Amino acid sequence: MRDAVRRVRALVLCAGRGERLRPLTAALAKPLLPVAGRAVAWRTIDLLHRAGCETAVNLFHLGDTVRRGLESEAGARGIELRFEVEPELLGTLGAVVNLQDFLADADDIVVVNGDSLCRWPIREALDHHRRSGADVTLQVGWNERVGGGVEVDPRGLVVGLRDLRTGPDRGRKRTFQGLHVLSRRVVEQIPPHPSSNDIVEGLYQPLLRSGGRIVGFRCRRPWHDLGTPRRYLEGVLDWGRTAGSRKRRRRFIAPGASVAPGATVEQSVLEPGSHVGEDAVVERSLVLPGAQVGSGARIRETILAPGVRAPDNVCIARQLVTPVDWGLGAGGRERDWLVFTPL
Repeated sequence: MRDAVRRVRALVLCAGRGERLRPLTAALAKPLLPVAGRAVAWRTIDLLHRAGCETAVNLFHLGDTVRRGLESEAGARGIELRFEVEPELLGTLGAVVNLQDFLADADDIVVVNGDSLCRWPIREALDHHRRSGADVTLQVGWNERVGGGVEVDPRGLVVGLRDLRTGPDRGRKRTFQGLHVLSRRVVEQIPPHPSSNDIVEGLYQPLLRSGGRIVGFRCRRPWHDLGTPRRYLEGVLDWGRTAGSRKRRRRFIAPGASVAPGATVEQSVLEPGSHVGEDAVVERSLVLPGAQVGSGARIRETILAPGVRAPDNVCIARQLVTPVDWGLGAGGRERDWLVFTPL
């Protein structure tokens, strides 16, 4: 069968609660976090569509808002999505089992974390998977990182996952980046009730023990895990420097954002509907849709959530600022109807 006619189906994981991002994710689901004018999960869905994948999305936390947000974007672009609401949070492998009827009807299956930011090399990963004859392919970082949960030997075979190691030799530690490619035979063999809903414990470790072939696909492209406010800010600023192109820029100001005379915006991202007042200074910060920076304010390495107005002449550094009715996060403090959570 020619690769051009192989059927590829994908699952974008969008069910998580985003606990480490609270209080931001109390009202804004992690898959919908804006990244230079587009939701992070939508950026992944768009790349999957361009690679010819039919795509499903699993839902749980704030599932209705995630569905509306992604469905609206998909409808405008003529992309069909399947949504599957989980009755309880099922975990990575549980999500695959829950959509087994959809996924097992494909030649290759792609699973992607909906909260990771990368210009995913979908076609390259699929080509690598097919050429290698692997059961599973995992995208890993190009450079070795201390503490990476995947060990890859010089042949590209995964010989270690978390606390499990196979074979006589240790591999180099790599960081798994949230993109999986599975062969249909693997998905078909998943039992209805796995020993664990975690895909590593319930599927990949047993596969390695039984002699299955898991390979690492090394990716040179920038990748960001947006799991904490600090990582979210770093990921958005990195993306905003290029905004999807190779040309680097000092800032990204989305259509519909506004900057008053005398204001300075450097190495920052302003999302649609945000506003920076006169003589304000915004540096290495993210101003989310509808947030406002007051006149003369100084904002540095900070995230302003939707609905937040930074007062005139205030100085804020290294904070996540959210409305008080979104609740408190770890280490957060309330002031002037706003909550300040250190990054």
